[in-house]
Amino acid sequence: MPKIRTRYAPSPTGRMHVGNLRTALYAYLISKHEGGDFILRIEDTDQERYVEGAVDIINRTLEKTGLIPDEGPDKDKGYGPYVQSERQAQGIYFKYAKELIEKGEAYYCFCDKERLATLTREVAGKEINVYDKHCLHLSKEEIEANLKAGKPYVIRQNNPTEGTTVFNDDIYGEISVDNAELDDMILIKSDGFPTYNFANVVDDHLMGITHVVRGNEYLSSSPKYNRLYEAFGWEVPKYVHCPLITDEDHQKLSKRCGHSSYEDLIDQGFLSEAVVNFVALLGWSPEGNDEIFTLQQLVEKFDYHHISKSPAVFDYTKLKWMNGEYMKAMDFDKFYQMAEPYLKNALTKGQDLEKIAAMVKTRIEIFPDIADMVDFFEELPEYDTQMYEHKKMKTSRESSLEVLKELLPILEAQDDYSNDALYKTLTDYVAKKDCKNGYVMWPVRTAVSGKQMTPAGATEIMEILGKEESLARIRKGIEKLENV
Repeated sequence: MPKIRTRYAPSPTGRMHVGNLRTALYAYLISKHEGGDFILRIEDTDQERYVEGAVDIINRTLEKTGLIPDEGPDKDKGYGPYVQSERQAQGIYFKYAKELIEKGEAYYCFCDKERLATLTREVAGKEINVYDKHCLHLSKEEIEANLKAGKPYVIRQNNPTEGTTVFNDDIYGEISVDNAELDDMILIKSDGFPTYNFANVVDDHLMGITHVVRGNEYLSSSPKYNRLYEAFGWEVPKYVHCPLITDEDHQKLSKRCGHSSYEDLIDQGFLSEAVVNFVALLGWSPEGNDEIFTLQQLVEKFDYHHISKSPAVFDYTKLKWMNGEYMKAMDFDKFYQMAEPYLKNALTKGQDLEKIAAMVKTRIEIFPDIADMVDFFEELPEYDTQMYEHKKMKTSRESSLEVLKELLPILEAQDDYSNDALYKTLTDYVAKKDCKNGYVMWPVRTAVSGKQMTPAGATEIMEILGKEESLARIRKGIEKLENV
């Protein structure tokens, strides 16, 4: 059995869409699961769509996600990518297009844009633009005269117009396509560059690609690819078409949704490892109930035959949950390094940022959550005294006022505002009052935070705030309760 070789072959048109990242990830996992090779090939033959800096984005994204290619054209640079425009300059694609012309499987087309615009016909109830093979019937002399005169041309594939083409996809099974739907697609454009479709086939063959992984929007193009392979007498690779990714409204995941690319998600405070884990599950289901996997665990478990045919829903809520799980398991020093910019942006009064980071680490899902979770350390927010009422803690505004007034002089007399010392003071008061902890801790936490949900308990918050600020907030709470 030949060694499995897969490739990721993006066009450099901007940020890496989640669907493209999934294609790269699945191609990587398929090859690595079997000890094969994964390569990167930049398909930049459409120069009009080329975006400056996009290749750097692709390289950077693969590096950050751990999807490192195994080889490249320049041994001095290590791994890839292969670049099609560089290969085009070597005349590779034109050479193979000429071979097809000699076999009668392709032909020169000299038709101008005006004529092409008039060519429409109805196929399967739809009116589409289909080339009429006009130039297929030019004589050898006419072709030579046009070439000698420098007349612009393209090279087209010569597809049959009758019968059907059948091909097999490892996910969707056997698919049959009416040949009447197969337009004579362009192989070499008028600028001399190959089309994506043609360069794709030539390079996949020359690079020994055994498994072609791509989105199911390419299913309809596969018969044309197969006919090229057959025309050359080349072995057809295995096709693995991945299902559509939709948003929660079951519409195609659009760039306008705000989280459709890898860099969008990183900018929003997601961890790269969590994004990779989540994307792996967009159309693939592992055996068992586990959902959290490292990249190496994915390599070990990934069986591409478990890829679904059904559209995969991008569940943003699930991604946030998964990211939170990664944060909980994260090494603290690494977490703090990443959280520090968010903490510094939210807190400006010299608070102990490391202690606050430790408080929020298991309570946030994405880094931007930090701001709303810690803002009360910066300034006591306005709050309704109804927050002092808690059924489970059996507190009321009246009982809370009593607790705060009794604790105030005790806390004023205390100098040690460490968490342990404060906790002992409050629990000693609880024992003396013969009540539950929450009966005391709830009103104190409410007074010093002004929030219903906080990342830590009353005494941990007071340690960060310090004596002066803690007492000021407790006095403010007493004042608010007295004025109800």
